[in-house]
Amino acid sequence: MSFEIDYFHERVQRDIELWPVDVLADYARLIELLIEHGPSLRLPHSRAFGDGLFELRPRGRSGIGRAFYCFLVGKRVVILHAFIKKSQETPDRELKLARKRMKEVAND
Repeated sequence: MSFEIDYFHERVQRDIELWPVDVLADYARLIELLIEHGPSLRLPHSRAFGDGLFELRPRGRSGIGRAFYCFLVGKRVVILHAFIKKSQETPDRELKLARKRMKEVAND
């Protein structure tokens, strides 16, 4: 039951590739879990934000990354937006951007 990973835009993938190497390594590990488990992946690896939006929660010594994603028909996962977390709370503008992109992919 494997899922296919797509990126909203190549820029999202490039942003992730620029993350610190330890956070990037954890992201790669979590992506493998996401491919294998899909929507069954839960905390501490993934967290639901409601309305079909989820976040992948990679971390390393040098920081914490977040990658918002959603599921589409046909076992597709779309990574909508990613950033390095600088505060305890997820910034509203990051969440709004992910939700906006989720609406765009849902309407395709």
